[in-house]
Amino acid sequence: DLAVVRVQSTNAVPPLRFRDGSSIRPADPIVVVGFPYAGLLTQSPQITTGVISALAGIHDDSRYVQLTAPVQPGSSGGPLLDSSGNVIGIVSSKLDTMAAAEWTGTSGWILTLPENINFATKNINAREFLDANHIAYDTAPSTTKLDAADVGELAARSVVLVGCGGPDQAAVSVGVSDK
Repeated sequence: DLAVVRVQSTNAVPPLRFRDGSSIRPADPIVVVGFPYAGLLTQSPQITTGVISALAGIHDDSRYVQLTAPVQPGSSGGPLLDSSGNVIGIVSSKLDTMAAAEWTGTSGWILTLPENINFATKNINAREFLDANHIAYDTAPSTTKLDAADVGELAARSVVLVGCGGPDQAAVSVGVSDK
């Protein structure tokens, strides 16, 4: 699910740019910015890193990429960024470890739980959503390589915590330019 949230604030939130040009590949480094367990943990953006592990999601769903960066409740809706700080996806979910264990038929005393199997919708899906709603956004080629700390610092200025329905249902919104 994607949504556009218009925030009226005196504090300018610089928009992130969507990656334009080159395709993402398995093993590409990534950075995730979000607010996992907001209210329990910090109210500041948290940064995790990993790689793209597959170019499709569950049952080979091509709308998603699989990533190794740890995500938790509150990470969903946050940007998935490449090493230039450009958005390549929106964090959407993680594999339900218990359901996966049941599906694989693991039984008895040996229980194998999958780890770090997380998903993001590809940036093309978000861009098509914005296009369909006539919302402008910026793109940029991914030519400059930054380290993960610099990508996280850049993104933290553009990601805000948006609460809906209470502190346990926090989401993250990426700043979008209003052209």
